[in-house]
Amino acid sequence: MEKCAVTKDFVVNDMVVENPTHKDVDLADILGANWPTHAGAAAMILNKNKTPVEGNSNDESQPKSSNTLSIAVKDESLDYQRLIEIPGTELAIGSLVEVSDSGVCGDVYGVIRWIGIPPGISKNVLVGIELEDEPSLKNIPLSDGSYNGLRFFTCHQGRAIFVTSDRCKTDRRFTDKDSYHVGNKITNNQEINFGAVACPSISGSVPPLRIHSSDELQKICGKFKGIQGHHNSCYLDATLFSMFTFTSVFDSILYRSPGPKDIRNYRDVQKVLRDEIVNPLRKQLFVRSDSVMKLRELLDQLSSVSGLTCEEKDPEEFLNSLLSQIMRVEPFLKLSSGQDSYFYQLFVDKDEKLTLPTVQQLFEQSFHSSNIKLKEVPSCFIIQMPRFGKSYKMYPRILPSQVLDVTDIIENSPRQCFLCGKLAEYECNECFGSLQVGQVSGLECTAFCQQCLVTFHMHAKRNNHVPTKICIPKDFRIMADHMVVPRVYMELFSVVCIETSHYVAFVKSGSGPDAPWCFFDSMADRKGEQNGYNIPEMTCVPELTQWLSDEGARSINETSPNDKVLPDHAKRIFCDAYMCLYQSTDTMMYH
Repeated sequence: MEKCAVTKDFVVNDMVVENPTHKDVDLADILGANWPTHAGAAAMILNKNKTPVEGNSNDESQPKSSNTLSIAVKDESLDYQRLIEIPGTELAIGSLVEVSDSGVCGDVYGVIRWIGIPPGISKNVLVGIELEDEPSLKNIPLSDGSYNGLRFFTCHQGRAIFVTSDRCKTDRRFTDKDSYHVGNKITNNQEINFGAVACPSISGSVPPLRIHSSDELQKICGKFKGIQGHHNSCYLDATLFSMFTFTSVFDSILYRSPGPKDIRNYRDVQKVLRDEIVNPLRKQLFVRSDSVMKLRELLDQLSSVSGLTCEEKDPEEFLNSLLSQIMRVEPFLKLSSGQDSYFYQLFVDKDEKLTLPTVQQLFEQSFHSSNIKLKEVPSCFIIQMPRFGKSYKMYPRILPSQVLDVTDIIENSPRQCFLCGKLAEYECNECFGSLQVGQVSGLECTAFCQQCLVTFHMHAKRNNHVPTKICIPKDFRIMADHMVVPRVYMELFSVVCIETSHYVAFVKSGSGPDAPWCFFDSMADRKGEQNGYNIPEMTCVPELTQWLSDEGARSINETSPNDKVLPDHAKRIFCDAYMCLYQSTDTMMYH
């Protein structure tokens, strides 16, 4: 272990370590040994381990941090230093850069993932970059984030390069003569060229928009409305637009004060999300791409989900990064199995008789087959359609149910006997799908009062069923004879759709059955080519409420059996639905 002169107090894991003697000391005497490998190169020295390990390598569970300490450690075989930014420049980890290569025409582009001086590179600063594409470079070797046998970050094979710092410069595609973008920083007076529409930060509390008629919605729709897309951001744009434009169900994320278990950068992420994105979206109905890029860079640095600034991602990857790892939002779904979740994936066996299944039908099938329930009514229910990847769909068309009845999947929730209407005391899961009585079907047909249970199961086909007792709250049992057992409904407020890797969204502009719907595309049009920018657009879709009704959906499904003859917006919502978002107006006020 090499000695070093400690000449002042220093900080380790947020604790100040005082050195009153200012003498040569062994760091291991102060810091101790047995450090975890993700503590970085210093851990190798303190643990007297000769195998170099980089802190942000293979441990994907460790969130990446923008506050990494620059460490200089030396022994006989190692000269290693990690930096936050390239000295003498404003290029930092997360900056968008271009790298010149004499072997190809033009430059290559990517995001800085690592900066430092690895073993065997004299005093030159080396920069690790994750590329947008997989180019054919003649003079720069490609890797997966490794260099000279050491891993410094992780990405797909052939997407990483390591170059000296003098070969990196700011990505000029996002600059003009008045400005340039570096990491989270905008320099000079004019921000990067994403069009002429301004997007100032707005602090404070701005309520969601509430639109009550198609005429009113039509007036605020058009181009440069919504969130401007940029660099594979459509998964995030469509999700954010759905979450915040017309509803407050997610607003607790914007205002919750940080707790002792929250990350150090909690307020930074919250401020960017609220002041740079949500408030401008609600106030002026436009968010420019550079504001969204600030959030993307923070998420990419602080969570285990990599590639959020440049790669194609899915909405659930973004939600996992934002809700679970960074903002630590309490999961919306609390399952009887003991698990918690932010969204629910429908898993069903395909029923060939269903030509246009509803989300309600698939929802009940999925919960019945998994034999789980929810412990409480969620404020928000995010449901992923039964599809695998971006291509395979179990059903060619699915009808998003405007109202989701969750009564029968809430554990120990009061239910109504489907035969006589009295308070149900038993549930028979084996009766699911066996019959339909009038308008009652699905899970609703599994609830019985004691008398109807005995009568109904006298039939030879059902006398071997094994029903289970429903635990009814004592207070409700007292009132049951004097009231109608209520049912619990949730309201559809958004449908996120995907076609050929591009995400868009249908979003309801208010609450209630008559509220109009709009269609949002963050990349609906484009101005210019390589150095141009995308133009987001909102479109009023007054026909959507009729299309989503049982009668309207049945009519359009029968008259247009070929997807190619469906109206464009009808095709999007029936054929391309990826995720349906529901809210409980009664529950959301308490969260």
